[in-house]
Amino acid sequence: MLQKGERDAGTILVVLTERGANARVYERMPQSDGQRVWTLARRENPEIRGELEEWLARRGDQDPDLWIVELDIANGERFIGIT
Repeated sequence: MLQKGERDAGTILVVLTERGANARVYERMPQSDGQRVWTLARRENPEIRGELEEWLARRGDQDPDLWIVELDIANGERFIGIT
C-alpha cells in the first residue's frame, strides 16, 4: 500500500507493475449509469524517470482520501477484472 485514504469514500488507484517496470495506473471512474469502471489513468514513460511518482504524489496532495495500492505481478489487470 503506497497511500491509505478514507475507509468508505476514498478514491482508489491501483498501480500495476511487472518486476518493478512497465507501470500502469488504473482508477475506478464513475459512469453515467452509476457503475464504476477501472480506467487507465496513467502509464509510465520509461524515458522520463520519476514522472509517474511525481504524478502520484500530486494526486495524493490533491486528495487526502486517496488510496494507492501497488501490485507487482505479471498481468495484474486480471486482479481488477480487465482481460
